[in-house]
Amino acid sequence: MTEEKEKIKEEKKDEKPKEKAKPVEEKKPDEPKEAKVEEKAEEKKEEKPRHHDPRKRGKLAVIHVFSSKNDTIITATDMSGAETLAWASGGMIVKSAREEGRPYAAMQAAGKVVSSLKDKGITHVHIKIRAPGGNKSKTPGSGAQAVVRATARMGIRIGRIEDVTPIPTDSMRKKGGRRGRRV
Repeated sequence: MTEEKEKIKEEKKDEKPKEKAKPVEEKKPDEPKEAKVEEKAEEKKEEKPRHHDPRKRGKLAVIHVFSSKNDTIITATDMSGAETLAWASGGMIVKSAREEGRPYAAMQAAGKVVSSLKDKGITHVHIKIRAPGGNKSKTPGSGAQAVVRATARMGIRIGRIEDVTPIPTDSMRKKGGRRGRRV
């Protein structure tokens, strides 16, 4: 029996080795686990993705657009909304009161705001559109779409467009009385 086992062992030695065994890393008993964790953290710090580089990513602002049937008001703020960077309205652009809510006045006002933002180094914006809301009109006026188009055409990148019209859950009575407005 022992002779047969020896022959089998010799035959296995003559065959080609399939794969070389990888050397086993020796564990150092005096090296704590914390050192390994720190090494991995250092490796991760070195490999930063490009989009986290503040020089590559532009400054961000929020453009608040209040658009009713009669006027369009555009206010550009920082991300928190506390610091106003620039503002304009349809009434600042046109002479006639009936022209304040029109798309032309809104486009010109948007151009004024965007050029002011560019001067301050802002390259990206989020747009928040608001209609009068409450117990008044829930749909924005015709100036809102013109503001978005003008902003996009002037070379500022738009991150998101959001409707922030206040919608009541149970509102107050509309003005005009029980029988409505009598003309």
